[in-house]
Amino acid sequence: MEEAKTKSLRNIEAKMENLDVNSLRYHILESAKNFKSSWIELGRFLYSAYKDKMYKEWGYVNFDIYVSREIGIRKQTAMKLLKSYYFLEKEEPQYLKTDYADSAKPANIPSYESVNVLRQAKNNKSLDEDDYSNLKKEIFEKGRDAQEIKKNLGVIIRQRQELDPVEAQEKRKRSTVNRLLGQLRLLKQEVQVLKLLPAPLIKDLDALIKNIDLEVKE
Repeated sequence: MEEAKTKSLRNIEAKMENLDVNSLRYHILESAKNFKSSWIELGRFLYSAYKDKMYKEWGYVNFDIYVSREIGIRKQTAMKLLKSYYFLEKEEPQYLKTDYADSAKPANIPSYESVNVLRQAKNNKSLDEDDYSNLKKEIFEKGRDAQEIKKNLGVIIRQRQELDPVEAQEKRKRSTVNRLLGQLRLLKQEVQVLKLLPAPLIKDLDALIKNIDLEVKE
């Protein structure tokens, strides 16, 4: 594993030798070298490259090939970086300020995995504002890692579902009905394309889908 990392770093350094030190491409590679300590910087630069499709100017057909061949990270990792950075920029911009990075202890600077968990928790209906606030403290003040945060969140969510079984049951019902709607819509498309049913029956099927959809939204 260490040998593979060393090879990856050598490849990055070799590419950097022929680039303008002030270019976006150079900054991305430089950030990738310091991935653990400067993922926010890497996420910011990668977001710019992704948004403006700069990688095409550098000879790569798509973003996946670029991050894999140029900086040696997987698409999944790159997308987590982008989403985590964009989440901070949109929802928690105070943590992108220079004074935060300068004043925070290195051990407390959160990983992109932890910020990604925070991003997912933001829209989790099982969590309230206090849960989210406590989660931020755990991540940004105490430096909890992603696995520990996920474990604690899982416990909280299960407890909430146990305390409110009616709400949990309603959630399962909505999920089941939504799956049914999806299957009915696919069925409607197939019978229309293949002309498996007469027009009146297709009309009835369409009415059924609309009625179920209205029931779900009420």
